Amino acid sequence: MDTTKPLRGFTTAILHSDRDGDVEHGALHKPLHVSVAYGYRDARDLAAVFQGRAPGYSYGRQGNPTTAALEAKVTKMEDGVATVCFATGMAAIGALMLALLREGDHVVASQFLFGNTVSQFNTLAAHGADVTFVDATDVANVERALTPATRLIFVETIANPRTQVADLARIGELARQRGILYVVDNTMTSPALFRPKAVHAGIVINALTKYIGGHGNALAGSVTDTGVFDWTGYPNIVESYKAQPRPLWGIHQIRKKGLRDFGATLCAGDAHSIAIGAETLALRMERTCANAQALAEFLAAHPKVAKVYYPGLPSHAQHALSRSLFRAFGGLFGFELADGIDCFEFLNRLDIVVSSSNLGDNRTLAIPVAHTIFWEMGPARRAEMGIADGLIRVSVGIEDRDDLIADFTHALGGAP
Repeated sequence: MDTTKPLRGFTTAILHSDRDGDVEHGALHKPLHVSVAYGYRDARDLAAVFQGRAPGYSYGRQGNPTTAALEAKVTKMEDGVATVCFATGMAAIGALMLALLREGDHVVASQFLFGNTVSQFNTLAAHGADVTFVDATDVANVERALTPATRLIFVETIANPRTQVADLARIGELARQRGILYVVDNTMTSPALFRPKAVHAGIVINALTKYIGGHGNALAGSVTDTGVFDWTGYPNIVESYKAQPRPLWGIHQIRKKGLRDFGATLCAGDAHSIAIGAETLALRMERTCANAQALAEFLAAHPKVAKVYYPGLPSHAQHALSRSLFRAFGGLFGFELADGIDCFEFLNRLDIVVSSSNLGDNRTLAIPVAHTIFWEMGPARRAEMGIADGLIRVSVGIEDRDDLIADFTHALGGAP
């Protein structure tokens, strides 16, 4: 990075990120690089790249110039030191755990994590790493769960689908004091609304498929090292990787043991799609958050709606905390219909809103949570997470606000 340049705003920095480096033929976007292999005229240069003594590309499974350009964008978004991209958000989380944890290590995680993340952590536990799930809305619960074997704390900014907000700043301070790696999944807020580095997160996860990509046309995930964690105290770093600069020990191991060995490589085409989508992230989030706030307020006042879960509402348990942390309250909320109203019939009456399992799309999407994405958990675990059978999750898009409210008005009007 050229430190002589003045600091740029969020969107300006992302728009011009590719041209901060060398771009082929003066292109405004980093072009697609689809080659799997890379040749060197001097075999010593090839060896230097393999050994990490020189920059370059050795094999497509470990990345390519197009993916590297996206990684640079995400690093800027999160004000980090380096990023590794993966084929999906779940691959990013799995690769992180594979690279950094060993048998007997302990993880403290929020009990309100996304269902697939919980499933992945349960698989991790089956392979010898202990995982304790706690109510992370209170730092005291996290502190009580810590053990001498605790290697990392894992939380999301806003939970999906009930929108519980973790006690982010106080957990970060606890992790800093104890020298524990603090991992924050920033998917639900995105770096346009919140940077976890501000609360001492050492690692930030983003499911790039969601708000950063925004268009529902590419899968991707990322792991960003913010530079605030001291890797010299982390016991699981491979000795040979300590030849790298100390701030890069962790991310280098994630790239080698996570990406190279795990193999969940992001293809160049999807990296390019995500990079283009990222350019309008801040603009889209402004519209999405405004729409979500309006819809949540409309539903909260409607007699046929029992409950609405959205951090932007004063009734939300972490509303004050959210105001202190985030630039806005995100584009996702959950709500429960009044007794006697069938959630499937309601969803079928919606016209603009699409019944779909994705989130962070430009289109507004809705899904019956207990019957789909959290079905595998079973009723007992859903009850622990506060997920009622009739809970509907809404991921709000960028449509015209009046059209969305009219769609919900129509669907509720047809309810008994």
